[in-house]
Amino acid sequence: MTSRGRAASGGRTGPVGLLARLPRFRTLRARITFGLVVLLAVSCAAVGVAAVVELNGFLTQRLDEQLAQVGTRFPESLEHDGRLPDDHDGDEDADTRRMATGTFGACLRGGAVTDKGLIRSGDLSVDLDITLTARDAERLARVPDDGRPHTVELSALGHYRVLATPGRDGDVLMAGLPLKPVEAAVHRLELVAGIVFGLALVTAGVSGALWVRWSLRPLGRVTATAARVSELPLASGVVALPARAPVADPHSEVGQVAAALNGMLGHVEDALTKRHASEERLRRFAADASHELRTPVASVRGHAELGLLHPGPVPPEVTRALERIAAESARMGLMVDDLLLLARLDAGRPLERGPVDLTRLVLDAVTDARAAGPGHGWALDLPADPVTVTGDAHRLHQVLANLLANARLHTPVGTKVTITLDPGPGPDAGARTVTLSVHDDGPGIPEDLDSAVFERFTRADHRRHGDASATGAGLGLSIVSAVVEAHGGTVGVESAPGATTFRVCLPA
Repeated sequence: MTSRGRAASGGRTGPVGLLARLPRFRTLRARITFGLVVLLAVSCAAVGVAAVVELNGFLTQRLDEQLAQVGTRFPESLEHDGRLPDDHDGDEDADTRRMATGTFGACLRGGAVTDKGLIRSGDLSVDLDITLTARDAERLARVPDDGRPHTVELSALGHYRVLATPGRDGDVLMAGLPLKPVEAAVHRLELVAGIVFGLALVTAGVSGALWVRWSLRPLGRVTATAARVSELPLASGVVALPARAPVADPHSEVGQVAAALNGMLGHVEDALTKRHASEERLRRFAADASHELRTPVASVRGHAELGLLHPGPVPPEVTRALERIAAESARMGLMVDDLLLLARLDAGRPLERGPVDLTRLVLDAVTDARAAGPGHGWALDLPADPVTVTGDAHRLHQVLANLLANARLHTPVGTKVTITLDPGPGPDAGARTVTLSVHDDGPGIPEDLDSAVFERFTRADHRRHGDASATGAGLGLSIVSAVVEAHGGTVGVESAPGATTFRVCLPA
């Protein structure tokens, strides 16, 4: 690992790294519950630590007061071989007899322990043969004789609070009381606090989860409403929005969110209704205009052709004008037919349904394409057995003709076009589909048209085919998309310089 890697890994061990390793809860309910439990745990820990510290300090202070009462009487008695005075020696000696079990005494001179003793029980029996190691003697010698209690650990006795006082003979008199009762009380408090706080955390966690779950039920209903709206097809057609989210309390945050969502849904529903009405008016206008234009366009074309058949002499300019009128009328008639077809498909009019030999349609369409584009190379990749689908034969033939015309018109002469028919499985697992692919090795689709190639009136310029006069009205691929969707299929395109593939998938 490099120094940078070690620095990065070492940096994660700090507070930021600890926060990064915390569990990540995805739901708001889990985050709130976790936060409540963490806050309660911190509070319990603070209370427990404060109680333990306070109890330890209180008991240690009481022990220091007892140690101050012991004073130097017990260490002084060790100079007389541990013989304590009897009851006739006064009140001070009577207090000595009431010293607690475990009281420790020692006399030090020059840093060495000269006398030592320990009260084993409450009957004033003194053990003068207690074992102190050299390390114990060193620790006792380091205790300052300032008259204040200090904590010392003795190997054979445990922790003691000792008080060192200068003696009259130049020695140091030391008395001590065991810390074991204090430690036992503190450990018991720690155990009880741990059990109580643990049960409190578990109870608070379960109760908090149930409470948060109950409190967030209105938010769940808002989420369910939003999920139902997100599943609706809003792109086109009549859209019926579901019932609005219930507003339990308009003054709460969840109620405000529900009210805002309901207001937004109302605006969306109004906009969708107006959009649908506008689309219907546009469809009716396109259908009516296309239908009404068919007759005058046919009439203009007929008059132009009739003029061309005039037996008398006609000036060349007039003949040329009549030929252009006839050609443009024919082109306008095809455009009107395409618009009328799109209007009918948009209106959802059903197509004819019947068995269609797709192999035969491909052969016929390629034959027509060869005649129209002899300068292109046309190749077929068809299965041995005929491929049959259910649909409208005329419209499917129009799909093939438009795809081949697109490949012919928008690629230069010499381009190879390959038509593939594959009856294998489609993109959806378990669905039987037929895939029709039209591939060419032309210059590809310009990037600015790649995403809008199936939209209406999208026309390529000379960059793909080099001949602006070959550009159509931009309805061919939109008709392909509409007819394929009406058959329950999908159409897509993949384009790159030297490889463009239009792929149509139809239900088998």
